[in-house]
Amino acid sequence: MPVVASTVTAGQGLEVTRVGGRWRVTRPWPPQLRPIVHSYAGYWEATASPYRVRLVPTGRAVVVINLGEPFTQVRRLEDASPGIQVTGSLVAGLEDGPRVCDHPGGQEAIRLELTPLGAFRLFALPMSELTNRVVELRDVLGPGAGMLVEQLSATSDWGARFDLLDIALSARLERGPHPSPEVSHAWRLLSRAGGAIPVGRIAAEVGWSQGHLVRRFTEQIGLTPKTSARVLRFHRAMRLLTHEGANPAEVTAACGYYDQAHLNREFRALAETTPGRMAAARVAEGALAL
Repeated sequence: MPVVASTVTAGQGLEVTRVGGRWRVTRPWPPQLRPIVHSYAGYWEATASPYRVRLVPTGRAVVVINLGEPFTQVRRLEDASPGIQVTGSLVAGLEDGPRVCDHPGGQEAIRLELTPLGAFRLFALPMSELTNRVVELRDVLGPGAGMLVEQLSATSDWGARFDLLDIALSARLERGPHPSPEVSHAWRLLSRAGGAIPVGRIAAEVGWSQGHLVRRFTEQIGLTPKTSARVLRFHRAMRLLTHEGANPAEVTAACGYYDQAHLNREFRALAETTPGRMAAARVAEGALAL
């Protein structure tokens, strides 16, 4: 679990919290962004030092706007390629496996976690094109992304930074495509059930065949309904396990796993770790410190 040293209110609705060796600044985001955003925060390091984290599936898309040193490597865990990937501001689609990020230290960034359908509207492209991928921000948002990053970097005032970003995101949302009502309803059903709902029941609820549901859902969410359910169930189990005093047997039952062995297999497949290690790790926003 993250160790919180202190929290202060800094004016302009800003709240600044020290989490381990990193400062985190947040403020409530505007009403038009609330349906699409899970988290929205700025970060900077109290003391610059290299670090490595493992990102695990969360059922969310991620945008990182880099205002300091970039990542030196962002790769899928099973990718043994020796090549070093220098990544500035980035977009990550939904994942069905773990990813490792290396940073040289000196990070300053804004990180957003988006609902899949919010990302579909914001990015204005099929989410299936971003599944298990990390791409440069400008490759998704176009040349204007570079100008936005420059504007954000030009000020050290976090309130002004959030103002700029809110305006840019809101304008893009107004122009973005709207997901189909059936896919929106299917995602709500899956999310509310924590993944513990059969795909056939979802198809019947929205009035589509399973095949049509899978095609349209995968296009707009990025993962199939079955894989999305698996990721959402894993994410719920992860959250419950990292609560103090969590009981693995109770988590297994609450999340709909057959037994402890089933839970263990899913954690190995989706995060390359065990429930016990996950429970003991410092987990923040889908990242395990390594």
